[in-house]
Amino acid sequence: MNWPFPPDETPDHVVEHETATWGPLAEAARELVDLCVMSDVDPEEVAAATADVEAAVARLRKVRRTQTLGQEHLPAGRRRPWGNPVIGLRNPIAPPLQVHSVPEGRSESDFHCGPAYEGPPGLVHGGVVALILDQVLGHAVGAKGRPGMTGTLTIVYRQGTPLGDLRVEAWVEREDGIKTWAKAQVIGPDGVTAEAEGVFILPRAIREQLA
Repeated sequence: MNWPFPPDETPDHVVEHETATWGPLAEAARELVDLCVMSDVDPEEVAAATADVEAAVARLRKVRRTQTLGQEHLPAGRRRPWGNPVIGLRNPIAPPLQVHSVPEGRSESDFHCGPAYEGPPGLVHGGVVALILDQVLGHAVGAKGRPGMTGTLTIVYRQGTPLGDLRVEAWVEREDGIKTWAKAQVIGPDGVTAEAEGVFILPRAIREQLA
């Protein structure tokens, strides 16, 4: 099945240059986010750091995009979802996950959630858990050749998901018409912490292509 958008024809060396340019900035911003909730320096250091951040913001504000990264990159072949809040190279709130998928409709990722993702004390916020499950379910569905939009997402929280190193796995269960059912789970040091089942709807553009 061909995705109904023109392929991304950006030369590899351009993509590599943009990766090398923006990746380190986003990584530094991720650490900044973590330190905003974990640093315990003196107020004078906080004030100095605030001035440094404001100066960096002023630099970056000089030229602002007219489209989001998703609007520019995703229609060009879904090659660079750099603004995605789970896997986005340029999005500081993304852990980011590196998701590995196979055509049989399975996806997995080992990842880390630090203090910036805390909900209950010492645990990952339930909404963040849901965000990650939804994302990796989508990868599994897409890997099977039936990319879909989330129709429903049902989550059962088995236990608290601890901050730290985690794993998520997703797999396609069945297909029927324009719907695909998939399941996923987040795994912590003490076993499964959350399970999800999603129903994904084949986009209209794909349906028209198959008609």
